[in-house]
Amino acid sequence: MTPNDNSGEGSRILVDEDWKQQVEREKEELRKQKDPAEPSSPPLPEAPPFDVLISMLANQALAALGILPGPDSGESEPDRAAAKFFIDLLGELEKKTKGNLSAEESGHLRTALHHLRMVFISSPASAKNGPSGNEKGESIIELP
Repeated sequence: MTPNDNSGEGSRILVDEDWKQQVEREKEELRKQKDPAEPSSPPLPEAPPFDVLISMLANQALAALGILPGPDSGESEPDRAAAKFFIDLLGELEKKTKGNLSAEESGHLRTALHHLRMVFISSPASAKNGPSGNEKGESIIELP
């Protein structure tokens, strides 16, 4: 039987095994080329649009104010320090992006900040420093 003779069963198995070995060598070379310090995790999604980023941070502030339920317990868990952090973060974002946003983005950020600041100062924890909304200590401010 010659090497070009494909009529024999032995040559096909030999060819198949050679092909499998070649594929395995190529896979091993690719594994070696990867950075070993890089963890193998799923790829991250793309960064969200700016208005979604604002909404994400605003929702964090609302959750910290106890307006939105917490993700774990489903209950309101007020944390004014965390709320202040997220509101300040949005304020810093507004300051640093001034003049670089579209009118719509700027308006979205300005509106979100205004509403969050109003909710913050009218929340029950600050009732001794100002009005709390109603007798039950609930905020009367509605968010868009």
